[in-house]
Amino acid sequence: MQRPIAVVLLTSLLVFNFPSALAQRKSNKNQKTALASLATERGADNITSAQIRDYLTFIASDVFEGRDTPSRGLDTAAQFLAMSVSRWGLKPGGDEGTFFQKIALRRASIDKAETRVQMNNQTLTWGDDFLPIARPANAPASQLVFAGSGWFVKSKNIDAYKGIDAKGKIAIVFTPIEGPPRGVTRADISGKRGEDWMGPAEYAFKQGAVGIVIVPDFQYLANWESNQIRQRDRVITTVEKFQSARTELSSGIVAAPRLANILFQGEKQSATQIFEAAFGGQPLEPFVLSPQKTLSINIRLKSEVAATQNVVAVFEGSDSVLKNEYVALGAHYDHLGVGAPVDGDAIYNGADDDGSGTIALLAMAEALAKARSRPKRSVLFVWHAGEEKGNWGSRYFTEYPTIPLDRIVAQINLDMIGRSKKQGDTNPQNSRLSGPNEIFVIGPKMMSAELAELTERVNKQYLNLTYDFRYDEPTDSNRYFYRSDQYSYAVKGIPVVFFLAGEHEDYHRPSDSPDKIDYQKMEKVSRTIYMTVWEIANKVTRPKVDKPLPME
Repeated sequence: MQRPIAVVLLTSLLVFNFPSALAQRKSNKNQKTALASLATERGADNITSAQIRDYLTFIASDVFEGRDTPSRGLDTAAQFLAMSVSRWGLKPGGDEGTFFQKIALRRASIDKAETRVQMNNQTLTWGDDFLPIARPANAPASQLVFAGSGWFVKSKNIDAYKGIDAKGKIAIVFTPIEGPPRGVTRADISGKRGEDWMGPAEYAFKQGAVGIVIVPDFQYLANWESNQIRQRDRVITTVEKFQSARTELSSGIVAAPRLANILFQGEKQSATQIFEAAFGGQPLEPFVLSPQKTLSINIRLKSEVAATQNVVAVFEGSDSVLKNEYVALGAHYDHLGVGAPVDGDAIYNGADDDGSGTIALLAMAEALAKARSRPKRSVLFVWHAGEEKGNWGSRYFTEYPTIPLDRIVAQINLDMIGRSKKQGDTNPQNSRLSGPNEIFVIGPKMMSAELAELTERVNKQYLNLTYDFRYDEPTDSNRYFYRSDQYSYAVKGIPVVFFLAGEHEDYHRPSDSPDKIDYQKMEKVSRTIYMTVWEIANKVTRPKVDKPLPME
């Protein structure tokens, strides 16, 4: 029988290796003890779940009215953040010695009394015949051209203006208001924008059209009355400095069926025929409408000046040379404000999105102020406004920086780090949510192998969370890398790390509230990121960017 031999061999093996195994365990224990001591010296222990809960319960309360950009609630939040970091001794990093980087905005709405659309000498009726897009426009009486869906998609051989001269004309297109036309998926819209694909307004502008009339799909037309109310009350807020750089077509109309019928009366194809073909996915040939028909568009806006701000603070480093370089930490402190009521609640508090990132940064700033030592490089804190509007704050900071961008060695962004998927949760809306001891890490492997290695190493040596890199891919269908503020830094050549716990059932709903946050998880994640900041700040050299930025 062989069992006794196996027992003897196994016992011998254990006896033989016991001293080295014991030494290894002692080494690991000593390493953990040393790291715990280092974390205490650096102030990581000052980041606690109780502290995070207090701050987040406050910033995500109804007092801040959902922190829309711009809004009184967001301004109040900015004052709270600035007051806090000032008390802890951080230095202002905004404009003119303040903690605020001011962003000039313009709020515009349609002036219905001064807006005119005319077909020959016939004045069309706002709301019944057409709904204008809220941009100023002045297209004189012009000939009309039908341009199918209006799109250009090279991969699908779609060219809405093939064989047609649209210069000086107003284009009529049948296409959904949002998203690609029938028969084209988002995956088909790949490559470089402006060369491989263009949407209706952009392509019309490139073709020299002076205006565009959009006939929307059935779903939009079926909800015409509610869309009419939405357009009537709609206020468009824009960043002034971004608007000066816009080069897209401004003369646009969302057309009702009545306007479409008027435009195609007497033509070779009726509006109904074109509508059915377009939204049935049939290829449509462009053609020029009768020269006897002209359309003029004059859209006037009423506008007012507004403003918002990024909150910018600096914790100065200890090294006389390296303190002139920065490790940047970012989170957006805005959310959706007050919106459509859901179960009687109209305030979208945004506890996770992104109250969680906002407060994690605040806790880190306090921890640095209370630490026994200082990192060699400086730490730059930027609370971005307007992320929900299209990364306004991060784009503004990187285009008009208050700190030289070439001195920022890395940027770490925190967005929605506060929720956990509970055991047994089968809700499909929570399928992309991470567990209590894990977090998604996005960006470093796409830009810097050195930063990716450092990020993983610090975690494994410290709290050893589960780092999930599944979304650290340019082909990620969720587009997480491109959707949050770190992307604004990445396009400027700054290596980035983005921490995300994942989307959930309360995403962009009033139910995203502080009571649903996993505060123990936030403590662990915040402490780990904090220690990562220290490691980057104390490196002799900055993390090397060794991969080209993958374009969206």
